[in-house]
Amino acid sequence: MLCGLSLTTASLWAQNTAPVAKPGGDLAAAIETPAPPSSPLDAELFYRLLVGEITVRDGDPAAGFALMLDTARKTNDGSLFQRAVEIALQSRSGDAALQAAMAWRQALPESKDANRYVLQILIALNRIQDTLEPLKKSIDLAAASERLLAISSIPRAYARVGDKKLASSVIENALGTYVINPATASTAWTTVGRARLAAGDPQGALNAAQKGNASDTNAEGPAFVALELMSPKVPAAEMLVKKYLADNPKPAPEVRMAYARTLLDAQRYAEATSEVQLVSKDKPDYLPAWLALGSLQLQDNQLALAQASFERYVALDKAANRQSDDDEPDRGLTQAYLALAQIAEKRKDFAAADAWLNKIDNSADMLQAQVRRASILASRGQMTEARQLIRGLPERNPGDARLKLQAEVGLLRDLKQHQAAHDLLAQAVKAEPKDTDLLYDQAMMAEKLNQLPEMERLLRRVIEIKPDAYNAYNALGYSFAERNVRLPEAKQLIKKALEFVPNDPFIQDSLAWVEFRMGNFAESAKIFANAFKSKPDAEIAAHYGEVLWVMGQRDKAVAIWREGQLLNPANDTLIETIKRLKVKL
Repeated sequence: MLCGLSLTTASLWAQNTAPVAKPGGDLAAAIETPAPPSSPLDAELFYRLLVGEITVRDGDPAAGFALMLDTARKTNDGSLFQRAVEIALQSRSGDAALQAAMAWRQALPESKDANRYVLQILIALNRIQDTLEPLKKSIDLAAASERLLAISSIPRAYARVGDKKLASSVIENALGTYVINPATASTAWTTVGRARLAAGDPQGALNAAQKGNASDTNAEGPAFVALELMSPKVPAAEMLVKKYLADNPKPAPEVRMAYARTLLDAQRYAEATSEVQLVSKDKPDYLPAWLALGSLQLQDNQLALAQASFERYVALDKAANRQSDDDEPDRGLTQAYLALAQIAEKRKDFAAADAWLNKIDNSADMLQAQVRRASILASRGQMTEARQLIRGLPERNPGDARLKLQAEVGLLRDLKQHQAAHDLLAQAVKAEPKDTDLLYDQAMMAEKLNQLPEMERLLRRVIEIKPDAYNAYNALGYSFAERNVRLPEAKQLIKKALEFVPNDPFIQDSLAWVEFRMGNFAESAKIFANAFKSKPDAEIAAHYGEVLWVMGQRDKAVAIWREGQLLNPANDTLIETIKRLKVKL
């Protein structure tokens, strides 16, 4: 049974029929028409070919296949062999398709198409061991200018194979001569690395990436393999990425951006921002860098910088689109317009926010635009109208319904209507009782309402359903620390969260806070310093400053709080801390 195999059908033969002169017509024009090209088909073979096609159409593909293959063998015509293969594939006969492809390759040993069909059919039949010879031949047959592309595309051909280890072994054997050829070594080792990675061999993949980088320090492929391996458990992978970036005066921006995304996934925000800034500096017209930089700056509440980055993106995007005929929706441009509207809203410039939203003309993104309009209404105190706007938005798929719910809860939360947000979430949880995201959000609203037993019950339910829900461990542990109760359990819960995301600065903030509550001031200050360096944030600044204040380092505490005010002067925790300690900044 064949599945997932899609092969292009070529035309069987060209119909070049000379026109017939009509009475009184221009006979010379008809005479000057080029004659049909010569064909190896005599009358008998042509007849058999026709019968074969008619037989297939009439519902007897086996007989039609036999006639087509026999005709192909007698003529050595590649297009007829291909037609025989396609008849077999259309009738789901893998063995027959392989028979025809093998006959084709035997008749025309240098045919790239014949070899490609043999390879693809063997993979589809799951005869992976047998693919070694046609795989090697496919690389050998590739033109010198196309060989690197042929090598790099190999993992995609084996992507759906069940036995990834066997596929990796076959690929590595096929590339035996290419990993030692300086012209192809880096690309070949990258392909070996990807195959080993797919086979669940991270150490082998890293070893291949290191050899690929040693073969060519300018090659991007090994760095991308290393990026897929990057984690605290494989420190050598990040070392390889850094080596590639350091060894190249102008590294590929795609590699640096991918590195930045990996750093973001690891909650290493400051480092990620630095990498994106480097891309925007080294390649000022690289669109993804400006979009990512604007998003990071907006997240850090650096509104002026974020606006400049997004406006730069918009200008570059429009210039690029003027030179492109691509009619696909420009989702990056929509994201930029939404962000610019959000920045204007934060500044209470509602007219400007609406103007940015009016620039979104892609129907697929109108839901997000309307949600942002609802946020503007809520910011103006028109909460009833805002909620009605969101609820009235059409739902084209289940994802839209979820977006509407999140938007409405977000509006209620931002305006501190916690009871209404809690009730809305409770209603959603009733319909989806195992949805951990909804349960977590409801727990956070319960905490705002000081319904602490319910909050704990909901968070423990999240952990029960999803044992790796690090946000639930952290939230429960932080709640205990904040109330100065059950501190040993709080520390245990927060450390459990850090097992899943060891670099998350907000969870490090929780751990530092519980250490402070337990009287371990020096350890607390040390953890806070690392967290604030990784992610300058107003709430972390509030906690860090308080520890320094208690330790007698009051000038440093004031400096941290002032930095926190620059980041977000409206942060509730920062405002409460400064007020409680009666500090004048």
